[in-house]
Amino acid sequence: MSTKPNVLVLTGFGLNCDLETAYAFELAGAAATRAHINTVIAGDVSLDDFQILAFGGGFSWGDDHGAGVIQALRLKTNIGDRLLDFVAAQKLIVGICNGFQTLVNLGLLPGIDGDYTRRSVALTYNDCGNFRDQWVRTRINPDSPCIFTRGIDALDLPVRHGEGKFYAEDETLQALKDNGQIPMQYAMPDGRPAAGAFPHNPNGSLADIAGICDPTGRIFGLMPHPEAYNHVTNHPDWTRQAEKQKRAGRIDRSKMGAGIRIFENAVTYLGC
Repeated sequence: MSTKPNVLVLTGFGLNCDLETAYAFELAGAAATRAHINTVIAGDVSLDDFQILAFGGGFSWGDDHGAGVIQALRLKTNIGDRLLDFVAAQKLIVGICNGFQTLVNLGLLPGIDGDYTRRSVALTYNDCGNFRDQWVRTRINPDSPCIFTRGIDALDLPVRHGEGKFYAEDETLQALKDNGQIPMQYAMPDGRPAAGAFPHNPNGSLADIAGICDPTGRIFGLMPHPEAYNHVTNHPDWTRQAEKQKRAGRIDRSKMGAGIRIFENAVTYLGC
């Protein structure tokens, strides 16, 4: 019997990051299965067989009616009860970019006061008015309960989205801050808060929010793509970083990209 945690990576209808997401989980030590959303709805693939559920990036249903809206509606209507059972079983869920948008539309995030059915935050159009494809620096909140960001101080990751601005009413935003549910924020190159400054905050997210978690830390949604930093050469400054390490006498022979740490944390948490 395999000791690796089983990860279900959803595919289909405009989703296009499933291969990278499955690969990232496999690099982290998990066993990943890619399955079309229809097979999960039909029951041909059972959520009971998995410990981690991954909502990957892309443009589900072409982002018609808003990013992640149709995917969330289809899932909630057909298997909403199964998703809530998955959460109640204390399993892990991660939503990346379009997956994050789907999680907030489902109500699985932010899950304040244990309510995983109410939509209380939004990811809407970027303030800049156009699609952003760039790398960003993120800072990590060490006091957050988020399982996926444990032991990470900062992380460079790519973003590629047109609807990434995090928005919430003041009361909800304050609750997220008070509960430590903001594990990841956009930052300046030196690690200081971006304070809304473009392009370091690429979309105008309130409180520079790049990702949030539920109160337990087991559900995590983020706009940046950690699966896209699976190898050191993915980073645009990798040659410069390699030369700096060489001149400092520090040769890092690891070829794994820093984004894999997000996935390794999930595997470690499950004890595998």
